[in-house]
Amino acid sequence: MSTLTELILKGRPVRYHHPWSRAIVDQAAWVAAIAALAEGRWSLLGLWGEASAVHMALLEEPAGAIGVISLEGLEGSYPSVAQHHLPALRLERSIRDLTGLEPQDLPDTRPWLDHGRWDVRFPLGNRKAPLPEAAPYEFLQAEGEGLHQIPVGPVHAGIIEPGHFRFTANGETIVRLEERLGYAHKGIEALMAGADLFRGTQLAGRTSGDSTVAYAYAFSCAVEAAMQIDVPPRAVWSRALMAELERLANHLGDIGAICNDAAFSLMHAHCGVLRERVLRAAATTFGHRLMRDRILPGGVTVDLNHEGVATLRSLITEIRQKFPALVELYDNTASLQDRTVGTGRLRTELAHQYGAGGYIGRASGRGFDARRALRYPPYDNLTFEVPELTEGDVNARVWIRIREVDQSLLLLGQILDRLPDGPILTEIPFVGEPREGMALIEGFRGDVLVWLRLTAEGGIERCHLRDPSWFQWPLLEAAIEGNIVADFPLCNKSFNCSYSGHDL
Repeated sequence: MSTLTELILKGRPVRYHHPWSRAIVDQAAWVAAIAALAEGRWSLLGLWGEASAVHMALLEEPAGAIGVISLEGLEGSYPSVAQHHLPALRLERSIRDLTGLEPQDLPDTRPWLDHGRWDVRFPLGNRKAPLPEAAPYEFLQAEGEGLHQIPVGPVHAGIIEPGHFRFTANGETIVRLEERLGYAHKGIEALMAGADLFRGTQLAGRTSGDSTVAYAYAFSCAVEAAMQIDVPPRAVWSRALMAELERLANHLGDIGAICNDAAFSLMHAHCGVLRERVLRAAATTFGHRLMRDRILPGGVTVDLNHEGVATLRSLITEIRQKFPALVELYDNTASLQDRTVGTGRLRTELAHQYGAGGYIGRASGRGFDARRALRYPPYDNLTFEVPELTEGDVNARVWIRIREVDQSLLLLGQILDRLPDGPILTEIPFVGEPREGMALIEGFRGDVLVWLRLTAEGGIERCHLRDPSWFQWPLLEAAIEGNIVADFPLCNKSFNCSYSGHDL
């Protein structure tokens, strides 16, 4: 039984791929990796394609090993991962749409991102093909007496992104939910090709607007890993400060929104006020409410001044004073608990199989957190806990968020206390040869992966961005089964997967 490290060592190593190894392997090694995924020994971190190559990022969690294996020189097809490991299914359907490569024996050959509305086919491939006629999407069928279907979306009543949900129900009980996404496809990976690093950072930060810090952070770390450069310590700590502010704002917003979907608008209002306080503090401190374009390869663009420090310390004090009362209100409102406890339960084995990250995984017994698992700076010098529960219901996902709010406040205080002096930006050197880099950064939803290849001139040849939602959206389909239709908004909000980050 090979370890991930042994499998990579058997392949042909790719020079200048950092910080983890990438190896070009044969089909036998590729199939062996699929078997390890199917057996639950490894987790799938990412799967993406090029015109004649596919790449798979893998995690051997007990050993803390990460690596990338690649099949190159493909002539149209490759052994399907999803045939034996279903978490890869939507990724492979997307590879097929974007590159034209055919996963052999793919369990579901329907298009995923390509809705037949593009003006080009296989935008990341080199095979010319006629544009298909837009055809009705064939949803999966469910058999049984008394079943009916309820179509919802892609346009929704609220100000949210587009996505279609097809419910099959028996009365009020949901028998099957099937999602159709891709409506928010922006072609970011195609736009990345040929872009310079500044433009690439902008594109990365716009992959999913509520995670703009996490994406710019991951993209910048991938560039820095490829270039083998060190970032000034003050910039490293400032990035973590932004990341925790982003996490704090989103968790506060989610807690309130979940309660609102359970008809408890009072929590929504109070949490909304606290979220607004975080956004205003970010604007005062970093010049932008979402801190967009504040992180770039080599460091950060805005330095923290005395006013910013005072603003953040005041924010920490205010949330610590007001948030506990809201937590008590949530915990002691029987009608609210009746809606959240036991609703939308995600089984632990599914969370592990799909490598679910963030509050979804941690509420179902998978405690992976890139900050702790990888100990990237400055988290290797900070004290914090990663909360974990096993109930896997809406209530557990709320409580994970509550506890992560506490941990983010703790981290913000530590960072402000220990923020080093010095420069905030270093120049990106010219290396004169192709480089590859990868990064895994903990966003508020879970781990964000960025892999890229840079040209000898320092431009972007290929960049892949993987949102945690790729492994979380399918789990919503599983968690909602057996619940009533009226509880879908509650379950959906407790997952809060990204449409934009998923659709690229």
